[in-house]
Amino acid sequence: MEFVMLIGRILFGLIFVSSGINHFTQTEGMTGYAQFKKIPSPKLAVQGSGLVLLLGGLSVILGVWADLGAIVLAVLLLVMAVTMHNYWTVSEPQAKQADMIGFWKNISMAGGAVFMFAVLSLEVAEWGFMITGPVFNTSL
Repeated sequence: MEFVMLIGRILFGLIFVSSGINHFTQTEGMTGYAQFKKIPSPKLAVQGSGLVLLLGGLSVILGVWADLGAIVLAVLLLVMAVTMHNYWTVSEPQAKQADMIGFWKNISMAGGAVFMFAVLSLEVAEWGFMITGPVFNTSL
């Protein structure tokens, strides 16, 4: 079961590592979209969220305070869903649909991150290779 959990952590974390890297390699384009969405300090927001995505994904994959990484990802995903994919403010049908998809994708991934947090905060050896134990030990 340890191997299965490790594979799950890797598969879950890869999207965040990839997205974090994209925030740095595509900063200008993402900054323009953040400006369009009226995000304060858009370039800093893009780079800051990219760093959080990258570190959170690596945390889950490598097992370095993976519970903390998972809950930080969940919070960021919820914030990004509401600020970047606020489909309820969009009138153009195609853009509204795209934002609605992005919103629910982020919400569902936040749910997965909360579940990952709950699992990884239990101090159990079967979670696969972990460099550190949990920050929040919720073992009973």
